[in-house]
Amino acid sequence: MSHKTFYINDYIRVDEAYHFARKDLARRFPDAQHDHDYFEVALIEEGQTEHRINGMTQQLKAGQLIFIRPRDVHAFRADPKTGCRIVNIMFRSDTAHHLANRYASSIAGRFFDSKESLPEEHSLGSVRFDRALSVARPLQTGDRSLARIEEFLLTLTNRVADFTSPTNTAAPRWFTDACTAAQSREVFRRGTEGFVSAAGRSHEHVCRTCQDVLGLTPSAYINQIRIDHAAHLLRSDEASIEDIAAACGYDNTSYFYRLFRSQYGTTPRSYRLRHQRDPFEREAS
Repeated sequence: MSHKTFYINDYIRVDEAYHFARKDLARRFPDAQHDHDYFEVALIEEGQTEHRINGMTQQLKAGQLIFIRPRDVHAFRADPKTGCRIVNIMFRSDTAHHLANRYASSIAGRFFDSKESLPEEHSLGSVRFDRALSVARPLQTGDRSLARIEEFLLTLTNRVADFTSPTNTAAPRWFTDACTAAQSREVFRRGTEGFVSAAGRSHEHVCRTCQDVLGLTPSAYINQIRIDHAAHLLRSDEASIEDIAAACGYDNTSYFYRLFRSQYGTTPRSYRLRHQRDPFEREAS
């Protein structure tokens, strides 16, 4: 199949920093694949799609997120039975390069800055999938400013795509499926037991594979997910810290505090005060 090059200035004005589209894909491939002079983030919202990219074919389904780079040659086709709706955000190359340089310790070589032959892909569990849609929707109607797209990309790389399924590793499919399942409240609230159950393998087998693929024990991996979700709730929910701990599967509040401090370097209360402080109200002295 031949390919052509798309240019971002054909989609947005020179004073705009990104393009947002939410659309149903055609059920046939276009006549030509394409590369482009911009970066893309594609989130599969509904259904499934066949994605031809760099000489390979991927099957993507709802809940998957993919970071597409300018050099990637690709084309989408919706599954003939299920159809496919995607959210697609295109942004300028200089924005990607700036963020990769400015936040090198977090982004360089990862996400949209990946140097692998295929772009980085993430399978989001239900919690992170909802979060991804939530942070993407304001882009549809807001002014298409540089500040807005940078905020979106930093949220996506720090609060959505981190700790997700290791789809680009040589991990066995059953393990990546278990990692995807582990993003859902129903699984991570049950801790290691929920993760092992989702994997459908023996506890020992899951432990070995988790160490090989992630360099973590199943308990450490699940606790990262649970504590990260707790931090999200502390920033966005007014429930008590004890209720948030329980919502994440922790009956022992002291243990929850210890894990939270280990991951975030502060207590849940201090974290909440820092992120929910009213900027118009002076603290009592």
